[in-house]
Amino acid sequence: MTVRSVERPRLRRAQLNWLFTALPAFPLVLLVLRLWYLSRQDLPTMLLLVQYISPLGMLSALVVTLIWTLPAVVLVVRTLGGILLVSTPDVEEAARRSLLALTALRMPDWVVVLAVALAGFTWEMRMLPTLLMLVVAILGLTAVQRYPHERRMLVVATLVVPVVLGILELIWLRPGISAALATSDTGTAVLLVTPPLLGWLLTGPVPARAARLVTHWPAVAAALIAPFVIGVVFLRAPVLPNSAVEVRAADEPTRVLRGQLITVDDTATTILGRGGDVVFVPNDQVRSKTLCPEPVRIQHSRLTVRGWPVDESALEWAAPTRPVADVDPRCLGRPLEP
Repeated sequence: MTVRSVERPRLRRAQLNWLFTALPAFPLVLLVLRLWYLSRQDLPTMLLLVQYISPLGMLSALVVTLIWTLPAVVLVVRTLGGILLVSTPDVEEAARRSLLALTALRMPDWVVVLAVALAGFTWEMRMLPTLLMLVVAILGLTAVQRYPHERRMLVVATLVVPVVLGILELIWLRPGISAALATSDTGTAVLLVTPPLLGWLLTGPVPARAARLVTHWPAVAAALIAPFVIGVVFLRAPVLPNSAVEVRAADEPTRVLRGQLITVDDTATTILGRGGDVVFVPNDQVRSKTLCPEPVRIQHSRLTVRGWPVDESALEWAAPTRPVADVDPRCLGRPLEP
């Protein structure tokens, strides 16, 4: 027994070393794949993009695109690890045997608070019921861990609070639920209805024999799927500005080149076309340039909950946006003057 207890921490530390070594490489791999995808798998074009694209700009695009994933990881790990901790009789043994339980046990409260605040701003409205469910579960699990003998407080924290908040949440979401059911938007209806009903089920222990199965396998599945989801999302994120350049040679009519502006130097303007071709335009042939707005994000749902679109985050809903009243004709491929 002593040999096993010594070997397990060593094995866990070795796994953590491999994990910490691989984590910094993941954003780098994403950035390289984004350039490879943008260059249409053409190596010379990718090397040109590497030369001129700012790493800070790509990191900014990575952060803006994937900022919602950080609170998701923190809250899910804290919830699943908390369930495992309260479901096993020996907390220290569970922490020694499980990296998930150890992470949840050592996670500071301020990290959870920051994750909740960040998720509240960056998650879509339809995901906020899930956020509240995770918050209720974490509060209940924390109460069970820290005050196991306070029966009245545990009843309030693990049963009364989740049920009352779930009822209030369903009342507030009722217009959106009715609209989702009326339009046969089953996915949105499930996301709005299910979390308020399940919050109280995540605040208590599960049978000790099933605890590892209930917590570890969902965590492993999420860890395997998350890199692919993150990669697909980031590969579609813009890293170069969409532009339209008016070009006119000596004896040719004016034409408009549309694409992504790579760089402008003393001799030429370099543009990446929509088909992946790179065009070098001499500066003496450039008549005008303009930035074109990004294509409007297609709304997967027109539903709203008390005026809040279900597919928009609080940040998108409240932050000012730049209205596009009149589209520049150059962005449509037409010169200003024929």
